[in-house]
Amino acid sequence: MSLDGERNDGLYGGSGETRTRLPEGEGGGQGGYGGPRRSSRSSSRSLVTVVGVVVLLIAAIAFANRGDGGSSGEGAGDGEKAGAAPTAPTGEKPVNGKTSGIPSGYTKSAQGAQSAAANYAVALGSADMFNKTKRDAVLQAVMAPSSVSRFKANLDKAYSADFFKNVGLNENGSTPKGYQFVSRTSPIGTKAINVSGEKATVEVWCSGLLGLAGEQSTKPVTSSWFTITMKLVWVGGDWKAATHSQKDGPAPVPGDDRASGSDDIAKAVEGYGGFTYAR
Repeated sequence: MSLDGERNDGLYGGSGETRTRLPEGEGGGQGGYGGPRRSSRSSSRSLVTVVGVVVLLIAAIAFANRGDGGSSGEGAGDGEKAGAAPTAPTGEKPVNGKTSGIPSGYTKSAQGAQSAAANYAVALGSADMFNKTKRDAVLQAVMAPSSVSRFKANLDKAYSADFFKNVGLNENGSTPKGYQFVSRTSPIGTKAINVSGEKATVEVWCSGLLGLAGEQSTKPVTSSWFTITMKLVWVGGDWKAATHSQKDGPAPVPGDDRASGSDDIAKAVEGYGGFTYAR
């Protein structure tokens, strides 16, 4: 849901057939299906080659991801070392501070702005936003001082009794007995649209979970995809959000995964914590 009260504000299956093209010009008397069958020795050599490549690949990945077990005694938080692995975090060292439980203390750079936007998207999409006291604390932590009062007023109207009922909650925003309310936002990626001096505009592509987990729930937990655009300002030595808007997508084609039961979803939400995002 847009915080400004506006909208702007398995494996892929094939045919199951495998075709092998054999060298042309050999075994003309084989009815057009190529030359004689390869010897077992040739097949063995091919197998050894493939196994060797796989072993080397695994070793390379393990070496590239080695961060906190080396003899140097330095931790995995070193951004420069992390850059060696394609799938490892890149860029500035992740933030160490927190404000009201929300990561804070970002670098004054494009990477710092993207990290801030990602973590603020998580906070603004959390279940805490459905509780007035916790929501005010979140806004105080992530919003620029000049924007806090406006956002508080807009969200107090948006989080109404009708809205709570629509997502399966009681009229006061509490969770019905025997159920677990789920509201999570997970950033998939970020993009700095513009960073100039003490202002930045960042887009955060996210997936989200929202709903009520429980045996008799009429509002089961569902997933969604959306992109948040956040304008940030540098205030008090940190990035803070000045505006926030949201639009649908881009959404991938749904997979063939079987939907889990409500108990599994509830246990997953309780058992799996979130992350501190850093570009």
